[in-house]
Amino acid sequence: MRFPGLPGLAAALAVLSAAGLLGAGAARAACPTDEQIDGLVRDWKAGTPTRALAAGAGLQDALCAQDGLVRRLRPGLGEVVGYKAGLTNKAVQQRFGVSEPVRGQLLAGMLLKDGAEVPAGFGARPLYEADLLVIVADEGINQATTAEEAIRHVSAIRPFIELPDLALREGEPMDGAVLTAINVGARAGVMGPEMPLAPTPEAVRDLAAMTVVVTDGTGARLAEGKGEAVLGNPLNAVLWVARSLAAEGRRLKAGDMVSVGSFSPMMPPKAGQAVTVRYEGLPGTPQVSVRFR
Repeated sequence: MRFPGLPGLAAALAVLSAAGLLGAGAARAACPTDEQIDGLVRDWKAGTPTRALAAGAGLQDALCAQDGLVRRLRPGLGEVVGYKAGLTNKAVQQRFGVSEPVRGQLLAGMLLKDGAEVPAGFGARPLYEADLLVIVADEGINQATTAEEAIRHVSAIRPFIELPDLALREGEPMDGAVLTAINVGARAGVMGPEMPLAPTPEAVRDLAAMTVVVTDGTGARLAEGKGEAVLGNPLNAVLWVARSLAAEGRRLKAGDMVSVGSFSPMMPPKAGQAVTVRYEGLPGTPQVSVRFR
């Protein structure tokens, strides 16, 4: 099912709303218990739809749940190598009841190489979307306030097809806190080769003006979006992640990767399908591909 004009999570949101997954007026909650987080981890590892944690909770409680999930996944998936920004579209933020994006964590074992083949049912509620990874060059990114300043502290970008998992059972509530608690749906992603990024005003403009095109194995277009769909410029998502970490006394560091958010609707994978994402308007027209089995 296509949802024209609804970038990123909005497509999935329409599905969730129709299925009754968006709860209203959920009671405030505290940080979930160890037992609740252990249950989330068991379901995550099994690819089984799970119960919502932290519905209606504050940001700190939701991040507490997320940290518990990530801590338990690290022995199998490795260390945190970056972060992802979700809900980077204002219309989608309103539907999730938040006024800014949400943040997840990327573990080393989540990131696959260009051309990877993955099961179509790689998660409980698997989806794919066109994204982009930005590679941090140095900690000066934490003091940057504009895209023009940020690009001076970025070493490269990588084409990226994110493979999120919305994880929840049908009928469970979904709001910004619940999404944060499930690590903003981070499950896996396929990344293309690094593309060095010149620290120039032209490069900043190219990132906003690029057209990100999603095609299948026949070359048919499945979706497309503009770079500016992500907070006006993908570099603004990196700035937001830096600010959100700073609020907790944390910092981006050299080598960290930031998944900036979706340029396309979220779409369900089909067995036997090949998907390519192409970044028109960037030098060399970089691209990345995945195949679902």
